Amino acid sequence: MQLGMVGLGRMGGNIVRRLMKDGHHAVVYDRDPQAVDALTREGATGAQGLEDLVRKLDAPRAVWVMLPAGHITETTIEALGKLLAPGDVIIDGGNTFWQDDIRRAKTLEENSISYVDVGTSGGIWGYERGYCMMIGGDKPVFDRLDPIFATLAPGIGDIPRTPGRDDRDPRVEQGYIHAGPVGAGHFVKMVHNGIEYGLMQAYAEGFDILKNANIDALPSEHRFDLDIADIAEVWRRGSVIPSWLLDLTASALARNGELDTYSGFVEDSGEGRWTINAAIEEAVPAEVLTSALYARFRSRKQHTFAEKILSAMRAGFGGHKEPQQHPDAAHQAAPEILKPKAERA
Repeated sequence: MQLGMVGLGRMGGNIVRRLMKDGHHAVVYDRDPQAVDALTREGATGAQGLEDLVRKLDAPRAVWVMLPAGHITETTIEALGKLLAPGDVIIDGGNTFWQDDIRRAKTLEENSISYVDVGTSGGIWGYERGYCMMIGGDKPVFDRLDPIFATLAPGIGDIPRTPGRDDRDPRVEQGYIHAGPVGAGHFVKMVHNGIEYGLMQAYAEGFDILKNANIDALPSEHRFDLDIADIAEVWRRGSVIPSWLLDLTASALARNGELDTYSGFVEDSGEGRWTINAAIEEAVPAEVLTSALYARFRSRKQHTFAEKILSAMRAGFGGHKEPQQHPDAAHQAAPEILKPKAERA
């Protein structure tokens, strides 16, 4: 299948590579001509701008926008809406606020252009392991794009099947779901990231307690000089709290137990805030997720070992570079340990 891709950053470029590896054809554009040239050398068709990209696609066209949420995504989709024709579709795979999806879809519908929102999880490892996708939009449009999603999804791998799913959509087991109408995909991804905040904070606080188990304020008989890296490793093997996030933490601690290449300044990318806003609107108590978000706010004023743990996890799964972080910190991971378990040799 043919797909246009706008935005060739950490995820956009690898999405194109995974698609081409499976025989799909991509027309690509990025403001950085070097990013376009790199993928052109790998087999994609390069475009010099949005008009050129649309011209090089066959109707009905599908254009995936993979840009940071905010103004640049807004203006890009607005521009594409003026260039595309009835029957074409725009896919937003970034971390867009779901209410913006609904507004954009209504505007595009006036010109019979479809809109699909794809909450995409997989980070910098997506090319190898695939992307978990939470998709919103009209069902016929989703079905039309199924070859794209099927290629990008991780597949069932070696994860045991869940009993009782025989009569359900088998695509969910492959790692992608039609969550509902426009906006539903990014809504589900928003909550996914809110949960991620909470999980990360739980690990961070636990390791901080272990790290401080030998402080002078404790009675001598209550002090333990613990090997944090070894504890992280043993928890990965047979405990009830293993996860890819723990794998990332264990790898970071094995390389540098003090995590002194991380500042402890932890950003939040928006989804955590939106999740809390949704909880407030629905009157749903979300104590853990709220606290995890506030902890990130506090990290920008006072850093602890817990925040360094958070930074290490963010660098591991998404290549995020926090302010003052050592420039190589996001690239020091041992590849095998950092891959999700289904993809390891």
